[in-house]
Amino acid sequence: MSRGNAENVTTGKPRVDGGVYIAPLNTALPTDATSALASAFAPAGYVSEDGVTNQQQRTSGEIKEWGGQTVDTPTTGFTDRWKIKFIETNKTVLKLVNGDSNVAETGNKLAVTVNGTELNEYVIVIDMALKGGKLKRTILPRAKVAEIADIVYKGDQAVAYDATVNAAPDSSGNNHYEYIEPGETAAAES
Repeated sequence: MSRGNAENVTTGKPRVDGGVYIAPLNTALPTDATSALASAFAPAGYVSEDGVTNQQQRTSGEIKEWGGQTVDTPTTGFTDRWKIKFIETNKTVLKLVNGDSNVAETGNKLAVTVNGTELNEYVIVIDMALKGGKLKRTILPRAKVAEIADIVYKGDQAVAYDATVNAAPDSSGNNHYEYIEPGETAAAES
């Protein structure tokens, strides 16, 4: 019996050309890990050293037969959430966490209004370089910020927008897509 293949053990770093991209809802989705993204995708800038975390939570019920034995455990719920801590204050990130209508840009000036307005859904692409020259692209076709951790303004740390993003199912019922392929783009220097 094989113990496994160490070549399949990997790490994920952002690609040199970027890690997280955000586009308006219904932007055409990429279908591989290497093709150029549509021009609607804007880079979100630096993400903290914590990287990106995917939390999938599946709940299930129990169906028992007359004698009390569990005979089936159907899925009763599924949540696909992503933790991304953005450490750049830019228009793309501010619109993601505050809503499109709450961020205005005039020249090199940004004006942000903070309120309880319903946030927009976006398409989010997460591009990674894996070990061995492989590239991984994750696409969240309907992503919306569900929660923002405290925003701390302090002299010895970056202002961060620590977002929990909910990946809702698209018209095909899929919360996100993943593509892994050989590639040439190296990981960002750490």
